[in-house]
Amino acid sequence: MALINHDKGEIQFKVVYCGPPLGGKTTNLYYIHRRLDPRWRGDLVSIATEQNRTISFDYLPVEAAEVNGYNVRFQLYTVPGQKVMRGTRKAVLAGADAVVFVADSDPNRLESNRTSLDDTFGCLHENRIDRAAIPFVFQFNKRDLAGATPSTILDELLKVQTPSFLACAITGYQIFATLDWTTQQVLQGFYRSIVTKNSNRRPALEPVV
Repeated sequence: MALINHDKGEIQFKVVYCGPPLGGKTTNLYYIHRRLDPRWRGDLVSIATEQNRTISFDYLPVEAAEVNGYNVRFQLYTVPGQKVMRGTRKAVLAGADAVVFVADSDPNRLESNRTSLDDTFGCLHENRIDRAAIPFVFQFNKRDLAGATPSTILDELLKVQTPSFLACAITGYQIFATLDWTTQQVLQGFYRSIVTKNSNRRPALEPVV
């Protein structure tokens, strides 16, 4: 859910990268952070648990546009993929304006992809977020692997009905394409909500003469 900060004149949108452990979520954010002009990004922060797992509060605000005089900032997060970190995943997904699901193209990770997607859907439902009402994009990562799972198989396995991107987070292939599509969808959805809200307002009553 977009957060509007009137004091700062800023609208904040939250994009969460989900997926199986070691699938490339954090690598996405590292690449984006490294390639962006420092003037257009904030600090990237990682927090580790006592088990030395990165719980991925990787944080990246990106200056994007203006809406009605307000600056737009996208906050990018990743969620931990480990099963024991489900509570953290649910907490990070709260208020998400969009989700990027980073699937692992390794043929040995098919079940892990499916399990992670089911869990992501479950966390969204528990947060009362309709996954059909927000941009939900699939990124098939690690396409550089020899014998990478064909995209058609991943489409069928994950029942993909939204855009998907073939990517390689290490080299940066399609990383910004994924991000650009997602942020544009968020902005377009926000514009539509403004138009709908304004059109539903009752016209002011004319004074009786």
